[in-house]
Amino acid sequence: MAASSSLLHPSFASSLTYKRKRFHQNPKPPTSRLSPTVISCTSSTLDPSSSSNNTPAVTKHRRPADENIRDEARRQRSSAANTFSAKYVPFNAGPDSREWYSLDEIVYRSRSGGLLDVQHDMEALKKFDGAYWRDLFDSRVGKTTWPYGSGVWSKKEWVLPEIDPDDIVSAFEGNSNLFWAERFGKQFLGMNDLWVKHCGISHTGSFKDLGMTVLVSQVNRLRKMKRPVVGVGCASTGDTSAALSAYCASAGIPSIVFLPANKISIAQLVQPIANGAFVLSIDTDFDGCMKLIREVTSELPIYLANSLNSLRLEGQKTAAIEILQQFDWEVPDWVIVPGGNLGNIYAFYKGFKMCHELGLVSRIPRLVCAQAANANPLYLYYKSGWEEFKPVKANSTFASAIQIGDPVSIDRAVYALKNSNGIVEEATEEELMDAMAQADSTGMFICPHTGVALTALIKLRNSGVIGAMDRTVVVSTAHGLKFTQSKVDYHSKAIPDMACRFANPPVQVKADFGAVMDVLKRYLGNKAPK
Repeated sequence: MAASSSLLHPSFASSLTYKRKRFHQNPKPPTSRLSPTVISCTSSTLDPSSSSNNTPAVTKHRRPADENIRDEARRQRSSAANTFSAKYVPFNAGPDSREWYSLDEIVYRSRSGGLLDVQHDMEALKKFDGAYWRDLFDSRVGKTTWPYGSGVWSKKEWVLPEIDPDDIVSAFEGNSNLFWAERFGKQFLGMNDLWVKHCGISHTGSFKDLGMTVLVSQVNRLRKMKRPVVGVGCASTGDTSAALSAYCASAGIPSIVFLPANKISIAQLVQPIANGAFVLSIDTDFDGCMKLIREVTSELPIYLANSLNSLRLEGQKTAAIEILQQFDWEVPDWVIVPGGNLGNIYAFYKGFKMCHELGLVSRIPRLVCAQAANANPLYLYYKSGWEEFKPVKANSTFASAIQIGDPVSIDRAVYALKNSNGIVEEATEEELMDAMAQADSTGMFICPHTGVALTALIKLRNSGVIGAMDRTVVVSTAHGLKFTQSKVDYHSKAIPDMACRFANPPVQVKADFGAVMDVLKRYLGNKAPK
């Protein structure tokens, strides 16, 4: 499938057609079943045969100066009853299971000790066809109307349908860039349709914001309901704690963070500190921190924020919906996601699956989960033919956020991969750092975890599994600015037992015109077109 112009974002390219279509072919109006107000432009004068230079007459009323966007949303809110709902059910429970819990209950595991999942009332959602949902979601992109300016809450009916917008805690996260990685794809892979979904362009610099806005919003609701929640806690390798502390600070909710000592970057550590979290640096790894936080939250009124809590996955799944939206609701062939605690690969599957089941698209993409070889329990399980899962002792990796040997969401990940004809790949430390350096050399500035995903792509492309013309999306989970020390070490060739083949260290030269000219001439001579 040919890619569009590198200067034209797919969502922008499609908006010209889609917005015009909405003016002339209005979707079915929302009935009383739909509680949120649909954002739309109004025009009664647009002539379909008019020149493309003519623009529709848009009526926009500025809200009163003393009214904020929450007040405006409250004033415009429909009084109609909301008939969409969601609940907790045991993950992958059979049709005969009668066990379920309200989202307003504080519960993390099923009665049998298994994972929970958020199940939506699909029959209620199916009363509206795929075209309706596509148009509704598209109509909210780029708006500042509360809370739909968020890439997560623009899909509110599919996330937390029953929450009051007043309880939502949002930094208008999501809506992250999906860009055509033209040079990297062509130069290193012979691919013409490679894309990167940069979830690191977000409020705290990682995809974790997508889930945390949902979880903290629900906690805000529970506290208003006088439920026994004093604070919110998590074990973290960095990004989760940054997101949790930021959203809790926004809502005035205490946050408690368990971090493995000396195992995360300074940029990641400073975020929860700056946002006022109570940070415990514990002499163990992530798995040890996770064990402790689960024990603590069972004894104290602290709400558990790790991905054991399935609420976060409801926000993270919206990144998958965004990808489809940005491709004008066309489905890519492959989506590659780095995996550590493994909630994200299931969240992407869930987002794609909901779009398929509700008629927005006709199929789902194949998923690839990419793991660091130093923390690869899912990869080993996959290579064994799914025979037996064995946790591993995670060794140190530059992809520190996925340095997890006993992932909580292992069952979710296996389910997602089996149902998407998925694949698991791994990346050694040298492979992921080389991939990161190669990507950066083409104008990106990625995190080591994205280097893991790119390594998986390189291997699958070289083996012929992924074709030259396959539309492929690599999910970049965090911003490269959080991991500058790893880049400094690589380009300084300061990493033991690593060749750092693509290092680009500064050239030392005397403060002399002739010396500078000699160095520049040699450089330019090597760069001249052959």
